[in-house]
Amino acid sequence: MIDKFKALSEESRLRILTLIMEKEMCVCEIEAYLHMTQSNASRHLTVLKQCGILDSCKKAQWAHYRISEKFKEEHKGLWEYLQIKIKELPSYQLDRNEIEKYETIDICTNSNEPH
Repeated sequence: MIDKFKALSEESRLRILTLIMEKEMCVCEIEAYLHMTQSNASRHLTVLKQCGILDSCKKAQWAHYRISEKFKEEHKGLWEYLQIKIKELPSYQLDRNEIEKYETIDICTNSNEPH
């Protein structure tokens, strides 16, 4: 349990969760929406995955991340709390606006590098 709270104590990881709560996302989408480097995004995603909050799967050369169903089931109260409180973060609306900017662009196919 300590690893989960440590993972959730970092603002960038909470911002990543804000995005992934809406839908499964590729690393390149997270990079674009949050203006992160690939290595920085991957480092945060690895922490969230290692503690069991996220699951991932490969689709072609890209890794896609989603909230772990096991995490949602085993930590139902925490999951419900996050769904409510994460929307109160100062960065929440800014991050939502970034997603809207890219709505008509397929970020993954417009990227030159595999993620």
